[in-house]
Amino acid sequence: MDRSTPPELPDPVDADAKHPFLAALGERTRALRARRGLTRKGLAKAAEVSERHLANVEMGVGNASVQFLRQLAQALNCSLAELVGDETASSPEWLMIRELLRGRSDAELVQARGALAAMFGAPASPTARRQRIALIGLRGAGKSTLGRALAEGWNLPFVELNRSIEALAGCTLSEIHSLYGPAAYRRYEKRAMEETIQRFPRAVIAAPGGIVSDPATFNLLLAHCYTVWVRATPEEHMGRVLAQGDTRPMAGHTGNAEAMSDLRRILESRAGFYSKADAVFDTSEKAPDVALAALREQLREVIGAT
Repeated sequence: MDRSTPPELPDPVDADAKHPFLAALGERTRALRARRGLTRKGLAKAAEVSERHLANVEMGVGNASVQFLRQLAQALNCSLAELVGDETASSPEWLMIRELLRGRSDAELVQARGALAAMFGAPASPTARRQRIALIGLRGAGKSTLGRALAEGWNLPFVELNRSIEALAGCTLSEIHSLYGPAAYRRYEKRAMEETIQRFPRAVIAAPGGIVSDPATFNLLLAHCYTVWVRATPEEHMGRVLAQGDTRPMAGHTGNAEAMSDLRRILESRAGFYSKADAVFDTSEKAPDVALAALREQLREVIGAT
């Protein structure tokens, strides 16, 4: 483990003077951290590295050791190759597939992903998918409130995936992270998703906000559920979570501005994944009863409910 105090590093320099590789490494590290919803302090703790050294790496002025990067990759649940910038260099076939996909439009890539999912992912039929409504999005959007009310109104099981994860692990989410780390949490998350699909041919599911961080689990959800991205403004996300007594958004931050900046970064990093949902529903400036009526109407034809 890289527990030793890193050598003194130079003060941050002008962006134009940064080495291109180090600057790109810093950008990738920030993006991966944001996608997984980790603060810099949280990542440093999970990886057991110096927060100051991590800050310099993210600024593009820290020349990290291989062991340091390995610890970051483990905490970020990604490969070392992905962290340093080439996740598709593990075999000739990977390289050839990468070249086929290089330069394609988003629409073409969606088609390619769909074809691969049909070939390898054993997706549910379109009819079966529409019998499971999965609400995705960042914490505070209203997934649990809306999902529970939808399920009650349609007389369907309601599955809050975080509670299923806790049942599998036999401890709370915070204990999973503190005792076993983010990689273990993602494994429990995937198992919970698999068990939900097996047990409930019809259900309303509230998925954790970070489910998009693991491509395998997110592909599983997309293949077997009709997904709705429930979203709100960053300010409403923050206000609702704090109003519920959940102080996690403030953990590791020195003030509201820093916490809000981190939340915006997480939203920006995950937006491209959330947008893969079948539908989008915005709860901004909507009272719970108004939002529920609007979402139920939006999904009426999908699930065949009246």
